[in-house]
Amino acid sequence: MTDFVGRRRELKELREDIARTGLDTLSGRKAKAPRARVLLVAGRPGSGRTALAEAFVREVGADYPDGVLRTRLTTPGGETVATERALRGLLETLGRPTPPGASEDELSSALRTALADRKAILLVDDAADPFQVDALLPDTPECLVVVTAEGPLTGIPDVRPCTLGGLDTTSAVAMLARRMGDTRVTVDPRAAEGLAEECGGQPAALALVGGWLAAHPKAAVADVAKQLHEMPPGINGPLGRAFRLVYESLPQPAQRTLRLLPLAPAGVLDSHTASALAGCSVNAAQSTLEDFAGLGLVRQGEGGLFQLPGCLTPFLRALLEAKERPAEVQLARARMLERTVRLLHSCRAMATEEEDPGIGGPEKLGGLPRALRFPDRRAAATWLDTRLPALSAAASLAVADGELDTLARRLVAALVRALAEHRGTAAAAPELYGLHRLVLDVAERRNLHREQAAALLNLADLDAETGRTQEALERYRAALDAGRAANDPYATGRAMESVGGAYQELRDWHRASDWFGRALSHALARGERADEARLYGRLGNVHTYAGRYGDALRSWRTAAAGYRKLTDVPGQAKALSEMARVQEYAGRPEESLHTCREAVDLARRAGDLRLQAALEVRLADTLDRLGDPAAARLHRSTADRLLGDDPAACEIRSDSD
Repeated sequence: MTDFVGRRRELKELREDIARTGLDTLSGRKAKAPRARVLLVAGRPGSGRTALAEAFVREVGADYPDGVLRTRLTTPGGETVATERALRGLLETLGRPTPPGASEDELSSALRTALADRKAILLVDDAADPFQVDALLPDTPECLVVVTAEGPLTGIPDVRPCTLGGLDTTSAVAMLARRMGDTRVTVDPRAAEGLAEECGGQPAALALVGGWLAAHPKAAVADVAKQLHEMPPGINGPLGRAFRLVYESLPQPAQRTLRLLPLAPAGVLDSHTASALAGCSVNAAQSTLEDFAGLGLVRQGEGGLFQLPGCLTPFLRALLEAKERPAEVQLARARMLERTVRLLHSCRAMATEEEDPGIGGPEKLGGLPRALRFPDRRAAATWLDTRLPALSAAASLAVADGELDTLARRLVAALVRALAEHRGTAAAAPELYGLHRLVLDVAERRNLHREQAAALLNLADLDAETGRTQEALERYRAALDAGRAANDPYATGRAMESVGGAYQELRDWHRASDWFGRALSHALARGERADEARLYGRLGNVHTYAGRYGDALRSWRTAAAGYRKLTDVPGQAKALSEMARVQEYAGRPEESLHTCREAVDLARRAGDLRLQAALEVRLADTLDRLGDPAAARLHRSTADRLLGDDPAACEIRSDSD
């Protein structure tokens, strides 16, 4: 059910604004480029601007067959949402990829491209900065943008605001009747009108007072109006008086729970968040939140979620500062973060339950109480998806706080693992990129060189995967410095190898071979045989690209010997296949034929049908060049039997490519 009533004049103005002639056209100026029409609903918090925008979108929605996209640019706590996050959310709604680490300009361009052939509505709620709105605007006039804000959007041309005041008396009384029922309004209509006037026609104040009256069926409307009228003048307007009426009627435990709700990240609440903040049971917290929703103190959504209205946050923050000691606030925040970490552990455990059912539930969940467990993987994944904005906000706030760094690191690590398990590393990469940056912030602040190196390596890997090779190279070098400062041989060796890989991607063969050589020396000093074999292969690959076939053959031969000592038959087969390729490039087909046959035998022993088929094709090509087409046909026939007629299945790629 919605509390929206009245506002027919404003709805008519907004509809007329869609078709009106632009100011640029009236003045004879030509617009720089066609853009979507922007409609602004301006009003103070609690004036019902979001409700009006939603009602208007419902009215005109049929004219925009591609639907409605929604984003919010300010959290209920008053913090500005990063433009990058808003853009990513919109692109994900459209099913478009959002490369990890992409700049705001790249994401903005991607959004405009995605909307270029659509006729859709973009609803931008609670905008505080016109530059943020500008980054979201489609370039097509077929789209409509509806923005809600407290004031004008200076800098965005051709925007005429629809400014909201209070509701008219008839609409305000109708809203009260919806909340508390018709009976008391019918019995004393004059008192209802007086109460509406005391609320200033402000929808948020009317919702609070109507909710309070619904919870107190014996209270007289006239008495409530008198009580509001007699409140001290220093209280902040009608909304402040309505809030005080409701707050002071609550029992002490509920008052304290309400005061702590602004600590919830992004203003998103559920029974676990409220339970952890207040230190009560989950069932008690759920009951309290439902009572708050009935009173208009929170808005109830789907999936057990509640939203704290932004217009009430200033009152709650003032009460929090006045009535709660800083140590108690910090303890409540720590309880909430600890609860979130445990829920993330449970969520991650459910992701691996189906893949590894042999591990018992209690052991995997680490003895978590039943209230923190999910019934199945789907429930865990749904919880993660619906809570992700709040979870990301919790991680950001915990890192920014600086006083709970241990909990912040645990929270980020748990969120990274849960996302990777449920979505896969590739699909979760955009979120993981931001989380690794948070880890880096904490590591740099605390001089945690080992964690700094790990975060830099993770960020650089994501940069490299999205084609930002130069940025990746800089981060790999920074990771090398951090690894050395931490005296971490793994991070140091990994960074050296990654620097070499970045130079290889940049086709700087000299520097690539130099850094692979450094990484190889590091591995040799530590006796890491698997790393040695792999690095010899990477060196061989670079030498091949550079045309240094003699060096390439020596490297691949050493790599094959290393894999043989490790009894890694697939690795040895691949190394020999690369040797055969280099021998062919070097003009030594007989040697290539011999090496390739040896590799085929190893691939057969390893059971690698794909590699075996690819090697059979290579043998056929070599035999063709040696003038033996009959034998070549035989080997191609063998390859066809192994993997069918798909040529892509017979492509040989080394692990170092």
